[in-house]
Amino acid sequence: MAGSSFGTIFKITTWGESHGKALGVVIDGCPAGLELCEDDIQQYLNRRKPGTSNITTPRKEDDSVEILSGVFEGRTTGTPISLLVRNTSQKSGDYSEIASYYRPGHADYTFDQKYGFRDYRGGGRSSGRETIGRVAAGAVAAKILKQLGITVFAYTRSIGPVQADMEHFDRDAVLNTPTAMPDRTANEKAIAYLEETKQATDSVGGCMECIVKGLPSGIGDPVFEKLDANLAKAIMSVGAVKAVEIGDGCAVSERKGSENNDAFLISDGQVKKATNHAGGILGGISDGSTICIRAHVKPTPSIYRTQSTVNKSGEEISVNIKGRHDPVIVPRAVVVMECMTALTVLDAMMINMSARLDSLVSFYNPGKK
Repeated sequence: MAGSSFGTIFKITTWGESHGKALGVVIDGCPAGLELCEDDIQQYLNRRKPGTSNITTPRKEDDSVEILSGVFEGRTTGTPISLLVRNTSQKSGDYSEIASYYRPGHADYTFDQKYGFRDYRGGGRSSGRETIGRVAAGAVAAKILKQLGITVFAYTRSIGPVQADMEHFDRDAVLNTPTAMPDRTANEKAIAYLEETKQATDSVGGCMECIVKGLPSGIGDPVFEKLDANLAKAIMSVGAVKAVEIGDGCAVSERKGSENNDAFLISDGQVKKATNHAGGILGGISDGSTICIRAHVKPTPSIYRTQSTVNKSGEEISVNIKGRHDPVIVPRAVVVMECMTALTVLDAMMINMSARLDSLVSFYNPGKK
């Protein structure tokens, strides 16, 4: 299967299936000398693991990470880092009957059309558990970015009709509430709405947002490797994401140029912007402002009610899907968005090292003027 690798210099390859023995990732291109232990990665994996609240799938997995290579005496060696998470709570029997039909909203039909064969247990590679490798690798990228003074942080902006009030932004709430919302009042409203939805045997979608602070200007390329284009690709590659916005996103289509342009000014001797409608990126290159990205996530396609579909014999049938499923995907996908953003930004920064001659000279021949 092609398409399981991401990145140019800081490159990752994820592997494994939802109901296989394990999942993981190989990171190639991580610099030597980074202090790294399993706890650094585990804190990120804990944010996406199942069974943590009544608004996630009841599947219980520790999602404990093991570092198999690339780290010696607590530091990265510069060689490939292999990370593994074992599956311990598979119930493959829950999925045996779906081998004969295509679940609405899932990739069953498209997998069969592409490969002529599919792993029907929990969706195989199209399962949300594939994101374990992304999160594990993103944790490493985020640690490198932190040493560069760059932070990446994502949260739930909305669940169904419930919107977080950014005036009440609480970073701790994102890490400590089931919804990952930065507004505790909205969190309570969203939980109540989800309970109603579960009682109706349905599911809901939502929106998540990610902000990047501290990224210097000049990162990204102006044509096919635009920073915003690569961020959009990275986040659209996350299952269930159906739309991505940068900055004010879709709202700009209703404005005039005089309303949408961000005026430049000098502040403390540096070029700044009076507003940030562009979301920190101009012409595919970072402008030094906070980068803001939003992703819209569809409702969980597996719902506990009768649905119409077809089977592999070409017959129209009605089905009731079994298994363990999240009533909403967004809260567990937040950290995936955060990690895909971190991976994209770090890779762009590494590529940028060769953009200017003076950067090469200062690194390899610092005495030359």
